[in-house]
Amino acid sequence: MPLEQPTSAEYLRKILLAPVYDVARVTPLEYMEKLSERLGSRVCIKREDLQPVHSFKLRGAYNKIAQLPEEAKVRGVIAASAGNHAQGCALSGAKLGVKATIVMPKTTPDIKVDAVRRFGGNVVLFGNSFDEAYAESQRLAKEEGLTLIPPYDDADVIAGQGTIARELLEQDSRLTHVFVQVGGGGLAAGIAVYIKQILPGVKVIGVEAKGSASLKAAWENNEPVTLDRVSLFADGVAVKRIGNETFRVLREHLDEVITCSNDEICAALKDIFDDTRAIAEPSGALSLAGLKKYVTEHDIKGARMACILSGANMNFHTLRFVSERCEVGERREGIISVTIPEKPGAFHTLCKKLGNRMVTEFNYRFTDPEHAEIFTSLRLTDGMEELERIIEDLRSSGYHVTDMTRNTFAKSHVRYMIGGRAPATVKNERILSFQFPERAGALLQFLETLGSGFNVTMFHYRNHGAEYGRVACGFEVAPEKQDEFYENLNKLGFAWWDETDNIACSKFLAPMG
Repeated sequence: MPLEQPTSAEYLRKILLAPVYDVARVTPLEYMEKLSERLGSRVCIKREDLQPVHSFKLRGAYNKIAQLPEEAKVRGVIAASAGNHAQGCALSGAKLGVKATIVMPKTTPDIKVDAVRRFGGNVVLFGNSFDEAYAESQRLAKEEGLTLIPPYDDADVIAGQGTIARELLEQDSRLTHVFVQVGGGGLAAGIAVYIKQILPGVKVIGVEAKGSASLKAAWENNEPVTLDRVSLFADGVAVKRIGNETFRVLREHLDEVITCSNDEICAALKDIFDDTRAIAEPSGALSLAGLKKYVTEHDIKGARMACILSGANMNFHTLRFVSERCEVGERREGIISVTIPEKPGAFHTLCKKLGNRMVTEFNYRFTDPEHAEIFTSLRLTDGMEELERIIEDLRSSGYHVTDMTRNTFAKSHVRYMIGGRAPATVKNERILSFQFPERAGALLQFLETLGSGFNVTMFHYRNHGAEYGRVACGFEVAPEKQDEFYENLNKLGFAWWDETDNIACSKFLAPMG
């Protein structure tokens, strides 16, 4: 059955008449004061995370189900989803008295399954992937006469999402730019088709995650294409193929499409938290990441911009990744590898060369008697230009430096694997943990107080923004120098603990042999 293809005027009518407010709420357009001051433009964010299901998906699902003929409502509806669409369908069905069956992969986290059941959905767990769950939903729809509720590629779903644009223009009719995240395209299509008929001068810009840029691929090929694979970090927009109807609408009404990296999404998540104290899911922060990138690339000042916080159904443990990557995404942190001589005092000399810059991470383990590889991160105040100056300065002093800032494997894996056992040539190693004050110069003070008479064999430190950071450090300390070593430790003024006999050290860090 071919998709319905309303004209732009028909979409406008559908949006104006959509009965979504039976269940959805008008969400606030919140001013982001800190970010606005930083960017030099007025930036507001549409708080769709405040919907009953913490996502905009409720609008489209409800509008679709509400428009069904009575006989279809009596038979019931079905959807396949492991995320926000599932909850939107479940709550919509409960509100309308329509039985809603949601097919979810068996691998779906319990928290999402429980949320769908709490909203009144009948959950069917099937398969180990979305594709398997979707195939099962199609089979059940045909077998039981249920109506399949699509997540985005449907005129009524698009119109339901378009009600956000109606609210946006009522809340600020002087907007110059609107940024919308794109997965399957339903949200962006609904917003673009409405805005371009009411205020055609407003730029509407679609934002995709680089790892799932199905609209960009379709834009370049002038038709939808299927991606081989998608990144799942921003799982709410992890769609391999843009919808046929959504692409048709976007091709006509969207001004531009841009893409953002995971690091840029993480930086936007932090901006949202800093300004609103809301914790967005990665796809929820995607439109703000695009806004920031667009402003920087086009050097825009004095504009009135809005973006959509599309959802807040965040997996809590994802925050660990976000906190590691947000500073890089904001260009406030640079990551480098530096080769130094393996001799007492070389570590200290490198830190003096870095000066009073805030060192946010230091990873090192003795592996070679001639050279040492240091993995370090630095706080930046002047973006990547500052990092380039730092690298050039180090190279001019004879250091071999490698920029790791954009090396995904290094950021995701290698930084955590620097360590392990030292070779048997390391003798009389003492391993200690310290509580460092999180301030510039603390590392240099540490090394200057200990002096250069003790070879550093291991160093692991990561700044997490707390008042104190935890540091693990190894030293070669000859028996005759132990008294001097511990005297220097006590002069530091930092809290410390001797971990040499800790069972974790003996199992994983003690020298081989």
